[in-house]
Amino acid sequence: MHDKIEEILFTEEDIRKRIAELGKEISADYAGKDLVLLAVLRGAVIFLADLARAIDLQLVIDYMVVTRYGRHDHPTDVKILKDMDTSIDGKHVIIVEDIIDNGNTLYFLQNNLKLRNPASLKICTLFNKPAERLVPIEPDYNGFVVPNRFVVGFGLDYQQKYRNLPYLGTIRS
Repeated sequence: MHDKIEEILFTEEDIRKRIAELGKEISADYAGKDLVLLAVLRGAVIFLADLARAIDLQLVIDYMVVTRYGRHDHPTDVKILKDMDTSIDGKHVIIVEDIIDNGNTLYFLQNNLKLRNPASLKICTLFNKPAERLVPIEPDYNGFVVPNRFVVGFGLDYQQKYRNLPYLGTIRS
């Protein structure tokens, strides 16, 4: 599997260290508050597990499944396939994402969740690719800025493969 990797952008050690830092930052910011971590499946699962363990607070974890259809460059062409089970009314919510690229799915999701009356709504992403952004959305908690290249590993896939790599890399074409 690793023979298809062209370059490692962030090592397993880099990623673990940054997740620990994000966990400390979130723990300080949300001390004494009802916190819900909301992951968008599938890619965010690996990041979510490590981030949740790095946060020194009681929290609730929930998931959503969303899909894009139609034009992938349009933020309203998103559909919720599985909604969250937890009510977020009056709670502090952090959307946990593996990567933000064009931002359309997250933009839709953020607007949808605001209608559910959370006390606050923030975004935490492990990887941020602002060069591809099509909508005005930025993470509140950011792991790494990623160059405008196709990346795999640590939850990110190519044809549902490579998610389990412990680092972030580029794939040989």
